[in-house]
Amino acid sequence: MGITKTDLFTEDQNQLAQLAKVLAHPARIAIIQEVIKSQSCVNHFLVQELGLAQATISQHLKELKSAGILCGSVEGKTISYCINAQSWEAIRKQFEQLFGQFSCSTTNNNNNNNNNPSNACCS
Repeated sequence: MGITKTDLFTEDQNQLAQLAKVLAHPARIAIIQEVIKSQSCVNHFLVQELGLAQATISQHLKELKSAGILCGSVEGKTISYCINAQSWEAIRKQFEQLFGQFSCSTTNNNNNNNNNPSNACCS
């Protein structure tokens, strides 16, 4: 009843789904983009740039850090966040592997021989 049966899926599938869930919020995408742009960010800078409440930014940073996307280093009373380069590369490879399983050009060539409109892709 409402329980996800993660045991039905591979570890890779579960991990990729969890990463997609973490990335599925526009504020988190904006935070990642700001961190990439500035090469490191402090919470209050993100509050100014994004216009979100400090508590909201903190919660999103916590999720991104928990997923391994960001890492933080303490500098006095503040924490400076940056992209976790090792984790970022692993995540990039996981998504590339997923998206690399499909090719629009291959599918279009196959669909040209099949007049079934329900199979039309990449239109």
